[in-house]
Amino acid sequence: MFKPIRVKVLDDYKIQVCYADGIEGVVSLAHLTGRGIFKAWEDYDLFRKVKIDPESGALSWDREIDICPDAIYFEITGINPEEYLNAEEKLVVNA
Repeated sequence: MFKPIRVKVLDDYKIQVCYADGIEGVVSLAHLTGRGIFKAWEDYDLFRKVKIDPESGALSWDREIDICPDAIYFEITGINPEEYLNAEEKLVVNA
């Protein structure tokens, strides 16, 4: 749904993401570090290699770790995903 066009790594496991609609913000991913697949981020050099996957638009680290860009968008904007999706469904039904 939401298309990231730029991602920049900041200190302390934070990333700054800019979206095609002009929304931009900083998100901390520190709470994920060391957990499950995110254990790989204990190597901060790997964390710094984030890219936008050209096919899916996901934020991607060496094709092993992906984060949905919508989740980051919702965190940046503070939009509740359920409320957003329910509003979208109503628009489709009323169209």
